[in-house]
Amino acid sequence: MQSTPFCGFCSLGKMITAKPGKTPIQVLHEYGMKTKNIPVYECERSDVQIHVPTFTFRVTVGDITCTGEGTSKKLAKHRAAEAAINILKANASICFAVPDPLMPDPSKQPKNQLNPIGSLQELAIHHGWRLPEYTLSQEGGPAHKREYTTICRLESFMETGKGASKKQAKRNAAEKFLAKFSNISPENHISLTNVVGHSLGCTWHSLRNSPGEKINLLKRSLLSIPNTDYIQLLSEIAKEQGFNITYLDIDELSANGQYQCLAELSTSPITVCHGSGISCGNAQSDAAHNALQYLKIIAERK
Repeated sequence: MQSTPFCGFCSLGKMITAKPGKTPIQVLHEYGMKTKNIPVYECERSDVQIHVPTFTFRVTVGDITCTGEGTSKKLAKHRAAEAAINILKANASICFAVPDPLMPDPSKQPKNQLNPIGSLQELAIHHGWRLPEYTLSQEGGPAHKREYTTICRLESFMETGKGASKKQAKRNAAEKFLAKFSNISPENHISLTNVVGHSLGCTWHSLRNSPGEKINLLKRSLLSIPNTDYIQLLSEIAKEQGFNITYLDIDELSANGQYQCLAELSTSPITVCHGSGISCGNAQSDAAHNALQYLKIIAERK
């Protein structure tokens, strides 16, 4: 097909200026329609990993070919389109910024809506605490409805957040911490223990001295009765003693070909126990069983 020469960089500039809300893909497509050179996108590379997927897309429009890279296919296409636009407008004095599809458009956000992740970091800096640490602990669900679980740690405390994206899970975890600190005046420089209370939650000392029915039943249990639901038993103890449980499925199989899982308990200090089995469910059950054995040993110590 004979390509139509590109001309009139100013018309491209006017198009960008007139439609500042358009994405690079939209602008390049409209320009291609006018010049009868529809952009064609091709995926050159796709490295899908758990935490940092990378995609590279190539766009061809007329005689111009450009590539773009991003953490999603959409972002890679946007950046490829932006590179083509930058060539097309040549030395025009128009700045065309690529909107990141993974980030919300600030102009569409309520002005009074705070960023909980940034707010929590500022709060930590103001009071001299260590900065919050975020860890993606679990992701699951079908491809069209993924759910992510993120753990946020601040000093000796931990909150978990869930969401349809990694960023939303982080935001929800940060929001839980901010909810605890909402009654604190920014002018008050206080310690973290005064914020949440002097209690560190579930500690080894509190386990040993707890009058709770479930933890005392654990002390008397052999943990070897067939068909025991260890996940349910651990959940009941966690609810009674005030700590959370997060199960993290490990992608790699063990040396003998079994599924693996980690069970993390938000005790103080944090407890992590490993489990394995012939299925993900069996691995979680084994991790819960090992966590119960550990809690039993700790609770029985004098």
